[in-house]
Amino acid sequence: MKRLSKTIDWSILSDDELSSNDRKLVEAAKNATSGSWSPYSGFKVGAALLLEDGTVVTGSNQENAAYPSGLCAERTALFAAGHAHPDKAVTALAIAARNDNGFTAQPITPCGACRQVLAETEQRGGKPIRYILYGTQGTMVIEGGTDAILPFCFGADSMK
Repeated sequence: MKRLSKTIDWSILSDDELSSNDRKLVEAAKNATSGSWSPYSGFKVGAALLLEDGTVVTGSNQENAAYPSGLCAERTALFAAGHAHPDKAVTALAIAARNDNGFTAQPITPCGACRQVLAETEQRGGKPIRYILYGTQGTMVIEGGTDAILPFCFGADSMK
């Protein structure tokens, strides 16, 4: 038997420990929550992508009474970026979420479906995505690309 393990490293940073570029991306994600259509859950999520050329693309969650018909903020931003900037790699993603009480204390992470799309977006762009997940009690920063949040990903190589 061969036993293996995987270690995932992340940091929790205060607002003043974030770089100015990371703060700007977090602010874009926070602002994107205002475009959320979430009349059922009241949970507003905003995402901001940084493309390799410095372009920022945002998205917000869009709910529907038929719950599976909605779309998460991350995929809204990813699909918009893929359409408008198909040749630009995504290098960072910031996410912020709020409810009636304000922004969440703890950072939220992408759902499984979003992680799968992020993995393929990263493969397509050829560069690792850095994750900046905002919470009022600290912002989680995950380096190392999508493999850090979705180990053993199903991707194009899986079908060979």
